[in-house]
Amino acid sequence: MNCIIIDDEAMARAIVKQLCSKIPMLNVVEEFDNAICAIKFLNQQDVDVIFLDIHMPGFSGVDFVQTLKNPPKIVLTTSDTNFAIAAYEYECIVDYLVKPITQERFEKCITKITSTSNLKVQQQLAPIPESVDGEDLYINIDRRLIKLKLKEILVIEAKGDYIDVKTEKEKYRVHTTLKKIKEKLPGKLFLQIHRSYIINFLKIIDIEDNSVLIAKNVVPISRSNRPELMRRLNLL
Repeated sequence: MNCIIIDDEAMARAIVKQLCSKIPMLNVVEEFDNAICAIKFLNQQDVDVIFLDIHMPGFSGVDFVQTLKNPPKIVLTTSDTNFAIAAYEYECIVDYLVKPITQERFEKCITKITSTSNLKVQQQLAPIPESVDGEDLYINIDRRLIKLKLKEILVIEAKGDYIDVKTEKEKYRVHTTLKKIKEKLPGKLFLQIHRSYIINFLKIIDIEDNSVLIAKNVVPISRSNRPELMRRLNLL
């Protein structure tokens, strides 16, 4: 696993680097004495793990975490124990090492990282698996696979790195993209009518101007997608 170290103290960086050197799977590709330089580096190169000091002048470790759109796994390194609980509000933070860091505690940290990595790989292999009969869709919510009936899905809306899947009774937020879920859906039932929306074609109640009504959801129609929608309508 490629990793970087961010700490404003040279001695602290050296200690973490030494700890990493005793773990064959870890490869320290770079180290930084401030978070700004690390951000510039991450804009050009991906890493698997970041060892991050919390308290740094000017731009703290917390500020750094909040700027990352798709953060890798982050291990906080600090002598401050007061931030431990708050740190786990961030999903990307997998551990919290209090200085001075022992080799034994560091190895436990790496074990935790590898176990969560294996789980993530399993989720990526089948984040939205299809059923055998093609009538159901499974979505991954908080490490649980929830089965949805395709015919009960009304609207799917893109929300940044997530999508909202709206059914007749519930709404589910899933960490995936509209493009990926579109590949899982039968084209005879679903249609993308906007860059941010896929609809269940059979659930359309009304079409007016540049929007469709599905249950209580008013969904916009983009100009580029409107011709395909009109082509599929059974117009009199």
